[in-house]
Amino acid sequence: MSGVDSILNYTRSEDENYYAILGCDESATEEQINAEYKAKALQLHPDKNEGDKQAEIKFQLLKEAKEILCDPEKRSNYDKWRNSGIAISYKQWVGMKEHVHSSMHWSTLKTKDRMLPETAEGGANIHWGARRDVKWDSDASSEVVSKFRNYEI
Repeated sequence: MSGVDSILNYTRSEDENYYAILGCDESATEEQINAEYKAKALQLHPDKNEGDKQAEIKFQLLKEAKEILCDPEKRSNYDKWRNSGIAISYKQWVGMKEHVHSSMHWSTLKTKDRMLPETAEGGANIHWGARRDVKWDSDASSEVVSKFRNYEI
């Protein structure tokens, strides 16, 4: 399967839902995550399931989930991936972190970077991630707006 085909046909695996693996939700605290981890780890630990490859795989996933969700930076990245809708696995996404994250600048509104004031009226919203109440000011005297409209910038 080519790279494009794998993206077009990609569906997220249950193995990528770390919250479900641990039995908690996105609002779980680190203490709750650790408590869920300990309870499940006792059931899936290789010493209790000698020779059971499925239990070993589940135990490794459990450890991975706890490791990511208990680290604030990793958890933040994981949550960004989960909510991004990007059609690649989390591990691929992390591997492409610099490239993918820099191309996701549009996914969140950055008010300090907006060219137009919130009070602008009329026209189209050119910033994909912008709030819907931001409009063009049809009578704007701003030199920047004028240059933009005349394709000078």
